[in-house]
Amino acid sequence: MPTDRRDVEIPTVLMLAATYAVWAVGTLVWGQSAVLSVLLTGVAIAQFLSLQHEALHDHPFANRHLNEALVFPALAVFVPYRRFRTTHLQHHHDPALTDPYDDPESNYVDPQVWATLSPVRRLLLRVNNTLLGRIVVGPLLGTWSFVAGDVRLILGGNRTVLHDWGMNFIGMVPVIVWLSWAAMPAWGYGLAIYVAMALLKIRTFLEHRAHEAHRARTVIVEDRGPLALLYLNNNFHVVHHMHPAVAWYKLPKLYAERKAHYLRRNDGYVYRSYAQVFAQYLLRAKDPVPHPVWPVHKDARD
Repeated sequence: MPTDRRDVEIPTVLMLAATYAVWAVGTLVWGQSAVLSVLLTGVAIAQFLSLQHEALHDHPFANRHLNEALVFPALAVFVPYRRFRTTHLQHHHDPALTDPYDDPESNYVDPQVWATLSPVRRLLLRVNNTLLGRIVVGPLLGTWSFVAGDVRLILGGNRTVLHDWGMNFIGMVPVIVWLSWAAMPAWGYGLAIYVAMALLKIRTFLEHRAHEAHRARTVIVEDRGPLALLYLNNNFHVVHHMHPAVAWYKLPKLYAERKAHYLRRNDGYVYRSYAQVFAQYLLRAKDPVPHPVWPVHKDARD
């Protein structure tokens, strides 16, 4: 298994420094162009979340606490780093991928639960299951579901989740101080967060599919363009799931060297580019919202 690690992964450090710089510039140009400000800041927040993903997988340093310190500021506000780390590492338990209960990042619903939902909620979830819907309403639905779920856990006495959110509020302090000086209003920053989440929803839209075999649930998108950079090559997603200790800038080469192996592994779940993804799914769903192989999937999991 590839585990080529160095004491310091310089490209990740440089990418983080550049991301903070773009974020700062984005917030500072509000007075010249609100649109440019929101777009630059949104792209920077999306890149920052990709870098948080690297940090929780022990990059760019071997020291977990140092990695957390590098991404401590709560640029995304509603994504506490430690909650992100906990839920994402749970998501990496491949046998539970797409499970409506055991995979925190699943967009599928238990068919029995689906049967009880109101028509309005079903409509929203169906809209959210198209790429355009995932971009437009997905950030709101996803954030609401995540925050509401954590509020329930906190009210139920979960001190770990409460602590994680407390750390997130501390991480918001430097962001608030900077924004008060940069004069970017809260509503403008909120729009930038929405832009960031919308960009990331493009990546997560089809990362995983319902399939009887858990090895075949994770996608490859063979894109090398701007979105691949924004996602730090996480579009080579089955490679990342198999080798989370491998740094983002090594994933394309690893895939190219063992392409046939990975495509056998995920049963040919591959797209040439995000352009192909947009062409196929902008206005139509890739999957139904109710988990289509839930009884088989559940039995396999149990």
